[in-house]
This record gives sequence, structure tokens and C-alpha cells, in this order.
Amino acid sequence: MSALKDRITADMKTAMREKDKERLATIRMLTAAIKQREVDERIELTDDDVVAIVEKLVKQRREAEAQYRAGDRPELADQEAAEAALLTPYLPAQLDEADIDALIEQAMADTGAESMRDMGKVMGQLKPKVAGRTDMSALSAKIKARLAG
Repeated sequence: MSALKDRITADMKTAMREKDKERLATIRMLTAAIKQREVDERIELTDDDVVAIVEKLVKQRREAEAQYRAGDRPELADQEAAEAALLTPYLPAQLDEADIDALIEQAMADTGAESMRDMGKVMGQLKPKVAGRTDMSALSAKIKARLAG
């Protein structure tokens, strides 16, 4: 069993003991997603696989929050934001803007990227380095801006 899955299980037990219903429900949702993938693919997930699932769930929560705010449903938006906040500690430490900019510059230099045609090369080099540590759509937008301008 991966260390991250052990941590999630321990946090679920703590939430049960403390009768923290919101936290317990969110962690149960996460464990269900993990178990679903393990059953579907008949594999034991690694920490990287679990991080990918957490990333996906956090992204879903943030998108739902934005839609609820746009639809003038602040109570549902607050619930989605709270779930995203409870899931975020299971992700690796996030990169700051300066680190991201430095990684983009390095990747562009390494690949010789000069135009939008080189976008795939740059993303291909950066993806393994930043997986789980930054929002990939924001990273993509930054790279596009650099290559276009």
C-alpha cells in the first residue's frame, strides 16, 4: 500500500473519531475514487496515481465552484471550495510563479522552442517535472503566451 493511501486512511479514521462529517465525507469520496480505479484496472495504485486522482477531484471541485458562483448559488460554491481545500493537502507542494517561469525558460532553451509548433515539445518536457505541483491549464496558457510573444 502506498504511503499516501495510508495517510488518507489514517485521516479518515481520525475524522470518524472526531465526528467531522464534512471531512469524513470528502475523504470517503476520495477513497471511493481510488478504489474504483484499482478495481477497474486491477492494479495497486502508486503515490503518483493517487496524486493524479486527487488532482482530478480538486480540479472538478474548482470548476464546479466557479459554475455555482456564476449561477448565483454561493452555498453550493462554498461547499465545493471547502471540499477542494480538504483535498489539497494530499497534493505535493505547489510551485510558485518564479519557479514555473524558470522551468518554462529552461524547457524552451532545452527544446529550442521558438513558435507555437514547439508547444508539444515544451509541454512534454515539463509535464513530468510539474505533475501535481501546478495547474496544467495555467501552465499551458503561460507557455502559449511565451511562444506567441
